[in-house]
Amino acid sequence: MALALPPVRARGRVRRLWRSRKALAGLTQWVIDWGIPFAVGITLLSVFASRAASPSEVYRTFTLIDPPDHTLLWLASVIGWLAVPAVIGGVAGHVIATRIQSVKSISTSTLFQRRTWTARLRPPSRIDYLGNYFHGTLAEQAFVDAFVRIAHRNDWMKAQDHWEVIIRDTMSTQQFSKLDRHECLRQAQDTTRIHMRPAALIGLCVVCIARKP
Repeated sequence: MALALPPVRARGRVRRLWRSRKALAGLTQWVIDWGIPFAVGITLLSVFASRAASPSEVYRTFTLIDPPDHTLLWLASVIGWLAVPAVIGGVAGHVIATRIQSVKSISTSTLFQRRTWTARLRPPSRIDYLGNYFHGTLAEQAFVDAFVRIAHRNDWMKAQDHWEVIIRDTMSTQQFSKLDRHECLRQAQDTTRIHMRPAALIGLCVVCIARKP
């Protein structure tokens, strides 16, 4: 059966972007997974509490200056008393511990390299879209032919989903933990294309096997 290009969906782009976060450092991942939702929750609580009291009263209760006198203010007081110091202390402890552990640790992939501010500030890339391999290098074409046509019977959506799962979990392993976000994603994808193709040629996919009931 011939291999044809798949349809492009916006939902797939968002999913790839979300899974690509595993290339980021641990603290950055935590901020995306938990820090942003926590900040949104506090913001919503502050907005609703401000309807029952003045914004200054919410702030003074949240910072434990004044005692609470409303249900939402009680909740803000508890969060300000427990959650905020725990989060700030945990983040500070993580940053300090990480810096201490890595002060004499250099990844072999970064030896003798000059890291410019452009490289530091450049946002991470997304996990590759398999459709781009259709007209890619010979190695990419061979991989996508085996992985999509043989291992997944021309099911592009399933193949793309499993490809992203493999890359996401590969980037979360210890061997990639010392790499920067760009090198982590690049090496994870290069390694996966090499290691997954032999199994795909005989119709096997590690995700299909792991999820088989």
